[in-house]
Amino acid sequence: MSLQRMLKLHYVLVLVLCVSASEDFDWTKNERGSFYYGTFPTGFSWGAGGSAYQTEGAWDKDGKGMSIWDVFAHKKGKIFLNDTADHSCEGYYKFKDDITLMKDMKFNHYRFSISWPRIFPNGIKADHINEKGIKYYDDLINMLLDNNITPIVTLYHWDLPQVLQEKYGGWQNVSMVNYFNDFANLCFERFGDRVKYWVTFNNPWSSAVEGYETGEHAPGLKLRGTGAYKAAHHIIKAHAKVWHTYDTQWRSKQKGLVGISLLADWGEPVDITNQRDIEAAERYVQFYMGWFATPIFNGDYPQVMKDYIGRKSAQQGLGTSRLPVFSSQEKSYIKGTCDFLGIGHFTTRYITQKNYPSGRGNSYFTDRDLVELVDPRWPDPGSEWLYSVPWGFRRLLNFVKTQYGNPMIYVTENGVSEKVQRCTDLCDDWRMQYFKDYINEMLKALKDGVNVKGYTAWSLLDKFEWDEGFSERFGLFYVDFLNKNKPRYPKASVQYYKRIISSNGFPNQREVESWKRKATETCSSSNQLLAADPLTSHMEMVTEIVVPTVCTLCILLAAVFLMFLLRGRF
Repeated sequence: MSLQRMLKLHYVLVLVLCVSASEDFDWTKNERGSFYYGTFPTGFSWGAGGSAYQTEGAWDKDGKGMSIWDVFAHKKGKIFLNDTADHSCEGYYKFKDDITLMKDMKFNHYRFSISWPRIFPNGIKADHINEKGIKYYDDLINMLLDNNITPIVTLYHWDLPQVLQEKYGGWQNVSMVNYFNDFANLCFERFGDRVKYWVTFNNPWSSAVEGYETGEHAPGLKLRGTGAYKAAHHIIKAHAKVWHTYDTQWRSKQKGLVGISLLADWGEPVDITNQRDIEAAERYVQFYMGWFATPIFNGDYPQVMKDYIGRKSAQQGLGTSRLPVFSSQEKSYIKGTCDFLGIGHFTTRYITQKNYPSGRGNSYFTDRDLVELVDPRWPDPGSEWLYSVPWGFRRLLNFVKTQYGNPMIYVTENGVSEKVQRCTDLCDDWRMQYFKDYINEMLKALKDGVNVKGYTAWSLLDKFEWDEGFSERFGLFYVDFLNKNKPRYPKASVQYYKRIISSNGFPNQREVESWKRKATETCSSSNQLLAADPLTSHMEMVTEIVVPTVCTLCILLAAVFLMFLLRGRF
């Protein structure tokens, strides 16, 4: 048999395996067993994450350009309480302190993003490269490595240079593909000798839907029924181009990996014996994660997206589908551009069928013909969208395994927030319970054969939470945003997660049951420090504002008095 025929046969076999794998997931089987005691494989990577805009502050310092989020957050009424991330955690200045916190927790990795406008202030390499920005990330990467913490670097965590939005319309314009590739290529050139894990895009679903469909996020456009699909189309192309750039120019020298991080909440059929509910649940997952994962793994959009959006478009009298089309050349170029899949997962929804009439207008949400429901018995830590449903995590990971041929997975985001009114208590028992349950479901998925290599708690610090401002907190460490020094205070979950890491899982029932009690004991001293913090801030205000002001007034009064004395003498 010729080599060419052997290769063709191999390709056919791989294709058959891929097609059959997508049919393996059993929607009717939902095991919700008891807690599983066991440990993760040797070498499993533990860490936490954050992103540039949410944590760095220094929004206009050292040559950084404006991002779409800088502009969006400064518009009144866009962010809760009109908060901005102008200062946020001041991570730009405090990264050394934060790495000390990571070292104490014995992290294996830290996930962060590089701010595009901090490197290219005008978005374009030809205009200007900001060396001060490059030095900041050089110092961050070097210190992480000095402390045996592996950097996992995200290239795009939503902070598009504002210039590119104004000149070209941002991700509505295909020119972003080349501009983003230029930015990524420079990052590979400057940092790739030390960075071995690259994430092209973080949660492109939000960039597309909330940025260009609902307008809740920057740049705040409401191009309903078209904007999200167009933005996603260009983002997928940009991801593929960056992967190929790394593959052809850098991989042989740098030996790194390039992946993407997709937000993937799970959709469970309301009735697992009802085929219509099963189909609706699969649509939910395909319109969410599959929108991006299926082209990257298989070369094209999920068939159900093409069918539903195409049919709705025809009903609305449009000549072509609102979902853009990849050419055959583009399909080949995009397929297989993923060395690992990053999964961001937080919660689950029950899904049932609902037919939206075409008269409702164009919308990503009505295109899906489904309704999302929650079980009122699910724990609700306070955020309106995030319910604790641990078993959904295992279901999702198994779905990825069967749908995409069991790729290498890094959990790039998983965590739980609380609303601001609960934030004066650092004994975050709900977060400890969340981590315990979700990480255990991930351990069960590993036992099922899912290829999970690492876990990233979201997030290291409380930070700016997009349109929620500072009202929602995901951090292991509490940040006092009212204090100009932005001090960090460990929540109880710090000690709890630290014990999971040191044990590499859940070794036995007796030991695990003691963790929560011991972690809660440690947070009382942190609570006392935090309670004293408003007094400290008050004293800082007295020292820095009141005292100088009083002194200035005294000097002025003395000068006036002296003037009167001199006038009387002469």
